[in-house]
Amino acid sequence: MKGKKVKNKQLNPEKLKIVIYKTLVSNPKKRMNAKQIIMKRKLGNSYASANDALKKLEQEKKIIHVKDGRYRVNKELLAKANKEKNSKGDKDQTRGKTSKRRSANMLQGTVDLTRSGAGYIMVDEMEEDVYVPEKYMKNAFHGDVVKVTVNTSGRRRKPDGKVVEIIKRNTKKVIGKVSVNKKFAVVHNDNARLPGDIQVSPKNLLGAKDGDNALVEITDWGTGQNKEIWGKVIKLLADNSDSDVAMQGILLAQGFEIDFPTDVLKETEPMSEVITEDEISKRRDFRKVTTVTIDPDTAKDFDDALSIQKLDNGNTEIGIHIADVTHYVKPKTALDKEAYNRSTSVYLVDRVCPMLPEKLSNNLCSLVPHVDRYTFSAVFTFDEKFKIVKKWFGKAIIHSDRRFSYEEAQERLESGEGDYAEELRAMNKIALKLRKEKFKNGAIAFESDEIKFKLDENAKPIGLYVKQRKDAHMLVEDFMLLANKQVALYISKKPGAEVPYVYRIHDEPNPEKLQEFAMFAKELGVKMKVDTPDQVAKSFNMLAKKAKENEELKMLEPLAIRTMAKAVYSTENIGHYGLAFEHYAHFTSPIRRYADVLVHRILEKNLKDTTRVNKEKLESKCKYISLQERKANVAERDSIKYKQVEYLKDRVGEDFEARISGIIDRGIFVQLIESRAESMISFTELGDYFVIDENRMKAKSSKTGKTYTMGDTLKVKLIKADLETSRIDVDIV
Repeated sequence: MKGKKVKNKQLNPEKLKIVIYKTLVSNPKKRMNAKQIIMKRKLGNSYASANDALKKLEQEKKIIHVKDGRYRVNKELLAKANKEKNSKGDKDQTRGKTSKRRSANMLQGTVDLTRSGAGYIMVDEMEEDVYVPEKYMKNAFHGDVVKVTVNTSGRRRKPDGKVVEIIKRNTKKVIGKVSVNKKFAVVHNDNARLPGDIQVSPKNLLGAKDGDNALVEITDWGTGQNKEIWGKVIKLLADNSDSDVAMQGILLAQGFEIDFPTDVLKETEPMSEVITEDEISKRRDFRKVTTVTIDPDTAKDFDDALSIQKLDNGNTEIGIHIADVTHYVKPKTALDKEAYNRSTSVYLVDRVCPMLPEKLSNNLCSLVPHVDRYTFSAVFTFDEKFKIVKKWFGKAIIHSDRRFSYEEAQERLESGEGDYAEELRAMNKIALKLRKEKFKNGAIAFESDEIKFKLDENAKPIGLYVKQRKDAHMLVEDFMLLANKQVALYISKKPGAEVPYVYRIHDEPNPEKLQEFAMFAKELGVKMKVDTPDQVAKSFNMLAKKAKENEELKMLEPLAIRTMAKAVYSTENIGHYGLAFEHYAHFTSPIRRYADVLVHRILEKNLKDTTRVNKEKLESKCKYISLQERKANVAERDSIKYKQVEYLKDRVGEDFEARISGIIDRGIFVQLIESRAESMISFTELGDYFVIDENRMKAKSSKTGKTYTMGDTLKVKLIKADLETSRIDVDIV
C-alpha cells in the first residue's frame, strides 16, 4: 500500500542457511559477518538467527570462521564440489546439453599481455587469471576489456581460454618511429604491450619524416582477416630522446593519457587562488595553529599537512589536514570525468603523469607554505597518555608555516635543534605510540626495498640507491593511517542502514601459497607458523626482523609479499589484514587518488545528516579504480626496469655481484645486488641438465653435481643491456 514501509523478508532457518552460504560463495574473496550478510541480502532475520546459521555452516565445514564473527567460504571444499559438478557437466555434454554450460563459462575481464603475445585475462569472478595463447587472443592488446570462454574442465592446473569478443579498447594512442614508404607510412614502437605497427596514409602524417618519433591516434583496428591497424599522427616528437619516448610509451601502454583534453584545461582557467570571507565563514580556522608539511625534496603536490597545539588542560591536538580537492573538482564536470578516467597519478622514475592538471595538483590544491589553503581535516585530541579523547572531521582552512623535506625533518628529530624541532618531536612521540599499538594488534611490518635513481639534467641515471625509511617518514605515515582508519570507522558506525563507502580492503593470504612459502623459508633455516592469521602475522614480523640482521634473508621478503592478497577498493568492508584494521579507507591523497575524492564527497554529506549513494554504482567505480591502480603499478615497474637497463648500458663487459632470486624449469634468475636489475640464465646456457627440488630452492647438475641454491651469491658478467626490451643478459663468471 502507498506510504506503508515494506518489511524485509524473514526466512526460515533452513532457507536462511542456504541464502547465507550462497552469499559467501558468490563473494569468495570477502570475509563477512551476520550484520553484513543481512544488510547485503536485505533480510528481515535477526543477527542472532544469522549467527546461528553461520555456526551450523561452520560445523558442516562449508565456511571458515576468520575472526570477530566474520566468515569466508571454505574454498577447498567449494573447489572439490565444483570439480564434481564439472565432471557431471562433461557427461551432460555427451547427451547434447552444451548450451547452458557454454553460457556459464563466458566471462568478462581485462587483458594483461605478455611479451610472447599470449595474455592473462583478469576476471573478477575468478581468483586466478585466465591464460590465453597468442593464437586465441583475437587481436586483443594489453588493457583491453574482453569476453573470454574459460575451460573449467579441471584437467589443467590453471584456467585457460579463448578471447571471443573485444568489448573496449584500452589503447587509443601509440608512440613510435616513422618509416615512410611510397604509398603509406608505418609507425613502429618497441613496447611489447602496444600494437607493433600502425599504418598511416600520407595525408595523415602531419608532416612527419622518415625517422621521426610521432604520437599516433588509432582510427581503425582492422576486422576479420584484415589485421592491419591504421591511425593518424597527432603530434610530432622529433626532438625527444629515446628515453623520453620510452617513458611516454610506457604510459600509453597502460592506457594513461599524456596530455589533458582541451575542455578539461578550460574548466581550470577561471579557478582562482582568492580565499573568500564567505568560504572562510563555513570552515574551521587553523591559520594561527602551527602547521607544517613533510614530503620528499622533489615533491610539488603537497596532499597533507600536520598541525599541533598544546591545549590549556595539558592535552595535545593534532590536525591532519588534507587538500580539499572536492572544493574545485565538482561531479559531472569534464575535470571530474577525466580524474575518474585516470583514477590515479602515475609516478615514473623521471616524471609524474598527474591525475589532475598542474594548476590544481601543484598550485590551488597543493598545501604550499606561507599561503592560505582549503582543507578537509581530521583533528584528534590526545591526553597525556596519548589516548584519543576527542575527534573532529570537517572542512577547514590552514596556513602552512614550513615545508620540510624528510631529511630536514629527520635532522630535527635526531638533534632536537632547529626551527619547529620541539613540535616535530612532540608529534613523533604520539606517532610512536600509534605505531606500537598497530603492531600489537597484528599489523605486518614488511618493507620491500624501493630503488631510487640519481638522474642527470637529461634524466639519464648516473647512480642509484635504496630508499631509507626513518622516523620522519613513519611519523607522517602513522598520522595518515590514523586519519584513514578513523574516517572509515566514522562512516561504518553511523546508526541505521549501511552507508555505502569506498573501503580499502586487504584479504588474508592464500593458504596454499603460505604453506609453500613456509617450506621454502624452512630450507633457509627460518621456521614459520602459518596455520592461523595471527600466526602468519607474527611469523612474517619475525622474518622481517631477521632480514634486517641477515642480508641473505632479505630475498624472502618479496616472496612473502607475493603470498599476500592485493589490497583493493570495495564497498564491502572486510577490513585490512596487513594493517590489522577492521575499518580502513583512503582519505589522505585526493590530489593523486580518485578513491580519496569519492571518500571526501561521501564523508562530507554524512557529517551532519545521513546520505546514501547507490552501492552498486559505487562498487563498479571501486573495481575500475582498483584496475587503474594495478595499471599504474605496472607502468611504474616498467619505468624502473628501463632505467635500470639504461644505467647498465655503458657497463657491458663488467663483472657484478649477484644473488640467485628464483629457480624455474628453464633456468635460474639472478638479481644484481647493486642495481637490483634481474636476469635469467637458462640451463641450456650452462650446458647441463639440472634437477630441481620440489620447493624450487635448489637446482643440481646431473653431470657434475654442481648445485645452485636460492640466495647464493655469484659473480656474473654483463653481456647485454637491451633498452628496446628492458632486459639484461649475464653469464656466470
